[in-house]
Amino acid sequence: MSQPHIATVRAAFGRKVTLRAKLEITSGGLLAIGGLVSSILLSTAVLVGVATRHLPKRDR
Repeated sequence: MSQPHIATVRAAFGRKVTLRAKLEITSGGLLAIGGLVSSILLSTAVLVGVATRHLPKRDR
């Protein structure tokens, strides 16, 4: 089994508020996240294309 990828973040907001986060993820998890993000971006592009297209005018 491969080693997990590890990311840590530490942030301080003022003197009393601090944030710590740690993420461990495998290569397969990164691939799954990449697939989800790309499908979201592609579907958003389709929605924007449909919303901004110009329809032909109908004569009444």
